[in-house]
Amino acid sequence: MKAKVLVTGAGALLGQGVIKSLRLPGPGYHVVAVDPDPRAVGLYWADTSYLIPSASAPDYLESMHRLLGRERPDAVLVGTDVELGVFAMHRRELEARYGTQIVVCPPEAVEVANDKWLTFQFLKAHGFPHPRTALPEDVGALLDQCGFPLIVKPRVGGRSIGVHRVSSEHELNAALRAVDQAVVQECVASDADEFTSGVLTTEGRVHAVVTMRRDLKDGNTYRAYVEPETPFDGFLATVASALRGHGSVNFQFRVDKGVPKIFEINARFSGTTPLRAYSGFNEVDYLLRYLLAGEPIPSPSLRRVTVLRYWDEIVVEPEQVGAMSKATPRHAPAFERPFVAPRREDDR
Repeated sequence: MKAKVLVTGAGALLGQGVIKSLRLPGPGYHVVAVDPDPRAVGLYWADTSYLIPSASAPDYLESMHRLLGRERPDAVLVGTDVELGVFAMHRRELEARYGTQIVVCPPEAVEVANDKWLTFQFLKAHGFPHPRTALPEDVGALLDQCGFPLIVKPRVGGRSIGVHRVSSEHELNAALRAVDQAVVQECVASDADEFTSGVLTTEGRVHAVVTMRRDLKDGNTYRAYVEPETPFDGFLATVASALRGHGSVNFQFRVDKGVPKIFEINARFSGTTPLRAYSGFNEVDYLLRYLLAGEPIPSPSLRRVTVLRYWDEIVVEPEQVGAMSKATPRHAPAFERPFVAPRREDDR
């Protein structure tokens, strides 16, 4: 399928994974990548790249308007958590004005997923299994219920940054001092019982569920074991539907005595998106084909494979970084000359 797709967050693991997924089906997608940093590797994988302000900058939305007005992409895929709220809030306006598809969950879903206390409240309100959770002022009652070990983590955050596993009062108090706006959860099951799942949705309608068991390193999945069928997929579809997801919704959970207890929701594509594509279900490609061409999303037909992640490199010439540094929509003259990544000899 021929389509122009804009991907934000080209320097983030998530944004890079989306670009990888777009490249897997073969030629067809024209990828426009954006990021605040000219050294973001995904910028050099794209057909056209721009620098944009960070999502917290006052001119971020203005720059996005100029970018969409110039490029007129068929779809926009969000590659960082910090941009989700902006796109969720302005989705309908941007879609109507620029004739594009903004793949982002509703603001309420983004808010629930971004805040782990709200995640707990959402799961509890709907009767979905979850780890017992408390705010610091109620940690005594939590200890009475489940005892140590406990998990202390920031309400807002990711990649296991600021996460502490504590086994005593001393460790608990130290972790609470170290973490701003913390939540405390019971520690359920073991590392070997941890799963990650991608649920493909459009306006709350669930199309497919793909689940993998995983090993973590530095907060990211670095080994994944594809599970072609799990007994939890129907349950996860129900949760995604209640969340009213649009795009891919990622659930991270541990199976405790046969019960899947969700401890984190990401209302977006995830770092494991390309891993699902390698196993036979390219959720990025299938979703775009559905939204842009009306093609039905196939049922997952997966290979039982193990996916191993590793570091890789890309060599960038100084003049390429220099050209990229000028490819910014912050000022109209520079914006008129986007950086187009040079083709390699073996691509010609």
